[in-house]
Order: sequence, then structure tokens, then C-alpha cells
Amino acid sequence: MTTDATTTTDATTTDTTTVGTGEALRPHAEDAFAAELRALAAADDRPRPERWRLSPRSVATYLLGGTLPDGTVITPKYVGPRRIVEVAVTTLATDRALLLLGVPGTAKTWVSEHLAAAVSGDSTLLVQGTAGTPEEAIRYGWNYARLLAHGPSREALVPSPVMRAMAEGMTARVEELTRIPADVQDTLITVLSEKTLPIPELGQEVQAVRGFNLIATANDRDRGVNELSSALRRRFNTVVLPLPATAEAEVEIVSRRVDQIGGSLDLPPATDGLAEIRRVVTVFRELRDGVTADGRTKLKSPSGTLSTAEAISVVTGGLALAAHFGDGVLRPSDVAAGLLGAVVRDPSADRVVWQEYLEAVVREREGWKDFYRACREVAA
Repeated sequence: MTTDATTTTDATTTDTTTVGTGEALRPHAEDAFAAELRALAAADDRPRPERWRLSPRSVATYLLGGTLPDGTVITPKYVGPRRIVEVAVTTLATDRALLLLGVPGTAKTWVSEHLAAAVSGDSTLLVQGTAGTPEEAIRYGWNYARLLAHGPSREALVPSPVMRAMAEGMTARVEELTRIPADVQDTLITVLSEKTLPIPELGQEVQAVRGFNLIATANDRDRGVNELSSALRRRFNTVVLPLPATAEAEVEIVSRRVDQIGGSLDLPPATDGLAEIRRVVTVFRELRDGVTADGRTKLKSPSGTLSTAEAISVVTGGLALAAHFGDGVLRPSDVAAGLLGAVVRDPSADRVVWQEYLEAVVREREGWKDFYRACREVAA
């Protein structure tokens, strides 16, 4: 697959044409980790489900990391319980669709993309869920010029990513399923239960071929927005992605992702600022849990989620400040402003929470004086 800044699809074909000449800022998973996927495929001697690029065990290795017999190191894409990944991969090998559920920032989209890349070699068959997502985004649309000129025909039909995945035996992705209106969500029921997509205008249907499956993600903070019908929920096997269990695991996740992002932005290595990363993670976890790490002081929690993804954003922004306006070393002053923005979402209530945390915890913590001063300066 070729990756460029923009992608367009001709209305009458399923071929993808790339537009743009620059290097992609954020390559698709199958491109960014193409060498690892090739090495896994070459070493993979286990049975593969129909049209899968890798066996289920190799897909799990791709996500969790490991070392192949030839010495090739597979970097972890997900740091978390192995069993969660194994259940997710196994689900895709059955006729059940997969729903990745969790609070914001638990790597649902990241895991979804890498699963599709490892299973089908293409993570781009994507429907982005919003309040305005139409039914056509899941079923199909029409090239209205051809429709008016020649009437309904397969040539005038514009396939959705889901339809393409069904026809080609690939993995489709639906992001933020619960943000899609309920009547549009239910378009998936026939697709997932009958494995067909009717085209009543033509008196035809598209039948899913072996290899087809679907991964959806949903934010469990959005329950009640457009909650899934019981009929649709039954079509999914739900896997809940938890927040990192330990501070060390979260530090590893943040460091690894910041290094990946920073590499494309020519930022200093995240490992040079490991002490500040630990500090950011500690602040996030304590405010998120409502208690200090030693369990001695109870805290008020702010209105935001303070997810791992937000910690990654804070550290990436801090590294950019250090690179462009400092000496390249991540310091407390580089992350203070980002922390303030992440914590104080509600200017009235969250500011009080942050001030109390600074005075009751940060001010008294040994080795955190510079951090306390930097946070006080940006909060003033």
C-alpha cells in the first residue's frame, strides 16, 4: 500500500489513488511496521484462518511484542494483559464481531488499527463514527452523475468500507460506534448476523466472504449518548481495555508512544526526560484515583479523564517546547502548562482541585520543588 497525505477513491472502483507528494506524518500501521509483519509472516508456521496474513498466535505476538527465532525483535504495540489480546484475536477468527470498550485513552483505536493491519494487511477500511454519520457510510452510496445518466447500476454504486471488507474478506473498522445515531448503528445488524448487505435498488446483495469481520470501538463514558440496542450488542463479543494496572506500565506506554510520535517530528528521545514522564504519570494516576500513590492522602478528582493518551500529549508537547525553546532536555517547566490544560477542563471546579493538589501533595514531596514552582507559575 502507498501512503500519502490524502486518499481519494473513484466512485466506480475499489482502487485507492494517493494524492500528495510528502512523506506521511503518521503512516498506517501496515506501512510503519511492514518489516515486522514480513518477518512474522516468514516465521509463521501455524494454521491461518482464511485470508488472514498471520496466524492468531502471530497476530498476538505482533501486538504484544517478542523475539522471533531469527532474532527479529517485534516491538510491543499494546502493553496490557495478554489474555485481553488473545480473546480479541480469537474473536476475529470466529463469526462474532469485536467491540473494544473502555474509557478514553485506553488505546482502543490503536489496538483496532494494529489488529486490522496484522489480520488483513490493511487498516484503512474505516468508518469514523460521529453524530452525523449517515447510513451510506456503513452500507453504500451512489455516484449521482452516473445514477442520473444511466439509472441504478453496480457501476453507479459507491461501496462503503464495510461493503468492501465483506466482498474482499477483510477486516472493517467502525470507530466510536456509540456516537453514531441508533438507527444508523442498526444497519450493522443484518451485516453481522446474516453476513449479507442487501442492495434493494438493484435486487441484489453482497455476501461476506470468509475472512470478513468487523472491529468497533466505543467509549464507555458515552453510555446513554446512542447506546447500542440489545440486538446489535448481541452481535459483538465485547473486550474491555483497562487503564494501565501499574505506574511502571503506564510510564512504558507513554515513553514508547512519545518516542514513536517524536521520531516523526524530529523531537529529542523521550528517554532523556524519563524523570518528567514518571512525574506526569504519577500526577495523572493520583488525580484519577483520588488518592496519592502511598495511599495516605485522599484527593479530589477533576472532571476530565486524565487518560494515558492525554499523558502522551502532555509529554509530546513538553518535548516540543524543550526542543524548540529550550536545551532539548525535558524539564518541569516544559510539562507544567500541558498538565494545567489537561487537568483544568472546568475553570471553576477543576482549578480548585489542581491548587489543592499542588499545595497538599506536590509542595511537600521531596525532589519536586522545581516542578511545584513551574506549576505555580503557569497557574498564576
